[in-house]
Amino acid sequence: MSTAETTTATAESAAGSVKTVGNEAGTAGSTDTAGTPTARRRPPAGVLAAAAWLAVVALAALLLPLLPGFDPLHGDFAHPSAAPGPGHWLGTDGSGRDILQRTVAGARASFTVAALTVLVGLLGGGALGLAAGWFRGPVDKAIGFATDLLMSVPSLILVMIVVSMRGPGLTVIGGLIGLFTVPHFTRVVRAVVLSLAERGFVQAARMIGTAPLRILRREIVPHVLPIALTFAFTATTVAIVAEGSLSFLGFGLRPPEPSWGGIIAEGRTTLGSAPWISLAPAAVLCLTVLALNYLGEHLRSGAPAAARPAVAKPTAAKPTATKGARG
Repeated sequence: MSTAETTTATAESAAGSVKTVGNEAGTAGSTDTAGTPTARRRPPAGVLAAAAWLAVVALAALLLPLLPGFDPLHGDFAHPSAAPGPGHWLGTDGSGRDILQRTVAGARASFTVAALTVLVGLLGGGALGLAAGWFRGPVDKAIGFATDLLMSVPSLILVMIVVSMRGPGLTVIGGLIGLFTVPHFTRVVRAVVLSLAERGFVQAARMIGTAPLRILRREIVPHVLPIALTFAFTATTVAIVAEGSLSFLGFGLRPPEPSWGGIIAEGRTTLGSAPWISLAPAAVLCLTVLALNYLGEHLRSGAPAAARPAVAKPTAAKPTATKGARG
């Protein structure tokens, strides 16, 4: 569940992208030097495929449970461990429960945990990262010590202990996983704030006496938010894999409530005779994590969708530089 290496790489790339926004501002716009509109680059096929897969899974998790007859807990006792076919397109488990319906219901559980994880990590880590990068000094040292301390805790074991004491639940699991993503969000946001604090438009706001909170709200946060949201893709994959691991180990939702890890665990004893019980949710989990990772990597690599929001404000200084050069 640890994302230290990914966090370091993301923080470095985030700081690097912020340092070069001034150079990109003149070329990332929608018009060229002649004033004519430039053609937008079409997203790569892999990005479209990843987005389409995530859309299909999300829509299935939201809409299919609303259909009449959808019941992932209902067992067709006439067809236990039935192979995929008409009526049960992904087969059934040992109790006759439809694997497709249980996989869709498991997607709702995974996405709920992921949403809670990102919410806790983004709010907590974002606030700490802003404070550490802006105030520096003792505040930065105290926050750095706290994040290092939290990252040294064996997170999965601690989550198991808390779940054993409090009982399994999506809110408990999502909140705990989100707590352990706070240090990673903190490091990413801190790296961006440290870089932005040295930029000309921030220094100018300080020189004219703008209040620190106003600078943070008007100048810093709009540039930090796109990069933090990009890192949220990594946090989402961490949450989905962690929730699946906990459910597989018996610390997730209690059976027969469906979750991807729980369904995989249920079918591990029948892999030889009914492999579809475990393979179907495992394939959906792997493809979902792969799609999230691919989209996150595409945004981190400097795609226009991620870069343009970050360069919107600094472009205001461009006419002044041009005027000075002419004079």
